[in-house]
Amino acid sequence: MVSRVIPVEPFDLVVFGGTGDLARRKILPGLYLRYLAGQMPPDARVIGAARGDLTDDEFRKTVAEAIEEFVPAARRDAAAIAGFLGRLAYVAIDAKGETGWARLKELIRDDVVQAFYFSVAPALFGDLAERLRLHGIAGPQARIVVEKPFGRDLASARALNATLAQHFTESQIYRIDHYLGKETVQNLMAVRFANILFEPLWKSEYIDHVQITVAETVSVNGRGAYYDKSGAMRDMVQNHMMQLLCLIAMEPPYHFDPDAVRDEKLKVIRALDPVRPEDIVRGQYRAGGDEGSYVEHSENPDSRTESYIALKLNISNWRWKGTPFYLRTGKRLRARESEIAITFKEPPHSIFDDDRGWRENVLVIRLQPDEGMNLKVMIKEPGPGGMRLVQVPLDMSFADALGDAAQDVPDAYERLIMDVIRGNQTLFMRGDEVEAAWAWTDPIIEGWEARGHRPQGYDPGTSGPEDALMLMHRDGRRWREIKA
Repeated sequence: MVSRVIPVEPFDLVVFGGTGDLARRKILPGLYLRYLAGQMPPDARVIGAARGDLTDDEFRKTVAEAIEEFVPAARRDAAAIAGFLGRLAYVAIDAKGETGWARLKELIRDDVVQAFYFSVAPALFGDLAERLRLHGIAGPQARIVVEKPFGRDLASARALNATLAQHFTESQIYRIDHYLGKETVQNLMAVRFANILFEPLWKSEYIDHVQITVAETVSVNGRGAYYDKSGAMRDMVQNHMMQLLCLIAMEPPYHFDPDAVRDEKLKVIRALDPVRPEDIVRGQYRAGGDEGSYVEHSENPDSRTESYIALKLNISNWRWKGTPFYLRTGKRLRARESEIAITFKEPPHSIFDDDRGWRENVLVIRLQPDEGMNLKVMIKEPGPGGMRLVQVPLDMSFADALGDAAQDVPDAYERLIMDVIRGNQTLFMRGDEVEAAWAWTDPIIEGWEARGHRPQGYDPGTSGPEDALMLMHRDGRRWREIKA
């Protein structure tokens, strides 16, 4: 199978925060890989912009070091690296002042796609947007890319949307959530809407429940001060997991079109019921091994921030009424694992005398690691002695099914940046979508803060707090095992 590389128009891409951690780990190595794949036109350019006083050559050296550190050795080609570095330039710039803007204006061309990546703190979004317009740098078709967190509540998200709207139209604003750039996440739509096999069964009549798990083994050490103002609810549920929920639950859009897809996702968010306190479990990891506890990492001895959260959600519409969605995410868990599991209901009547081996049909979509899909079905156990049932997986991993093409699947940031250049907003959040998610999230956070709720402690290397197990057990269900 040959991977198709779709060319893009010539572009100037400015990465504000071009020497920062995200630029070094993801954005610039991702752009190099797109260059390696032949997807960067000959006259495309990448301009780093940050406060540091670097020359072009010094910036190129830092990018070369980032490629050496974050790109697999098999994809580091000396000639390609040299060619990519030759596309780079650098501007020392002050987001809140006037330094560097005249120089940036000299570098930006009017006859190519203009894209501006705000890889900086959200507090600087407004300043950057204002100065791009004030100095006549961003043309009428320019695009800006903004990273999460997009606000920390409904009020701040609205204020941020309003600030950006003063300088750019909604069609020019790309709110990036890297989860939507993952190959398997996009395959959710392909599985649902390109196969008649699943869509007729994709409703409460046939689906018992849905589990969404995003488990991490890492702690918040090194970013404890940030995380203590965020927590798992703001950091993961309100954005990443909400997007996964929407892709599973949304109605078929009339076309694979940016606004058609986002219209259907918005309907899901607006149909979410308020979450009852008893349907929320919050946890905070204790010390374990060589690692300290969450409280030690946050440096706040009285921190009530959750490093783990599990919720039971209900969607009040015709398709999903009566089918619960269980979400959980946390730090310092047993394994790094992201998956969506759709559990179907049992047959209305068993024709077999001995159905003790019966298990539900489960469609598991693995986001990481080992991206792929697994459908668990019942068959007869081989051998004589009657009809004994056994569950077996119909397993498809991208690596096995797609061969070499699976090795060339772009990273989420690679794909999303190229979508910005193409002007395709399908995988980016719209302003009203972000605000609707915060409108649902805010009352949940305000509720536990008003109750003075403290997270339950849990040991590192486990699946989370004990109360999370009860969230499922009381409904006669259980979480899928997080496998180490």
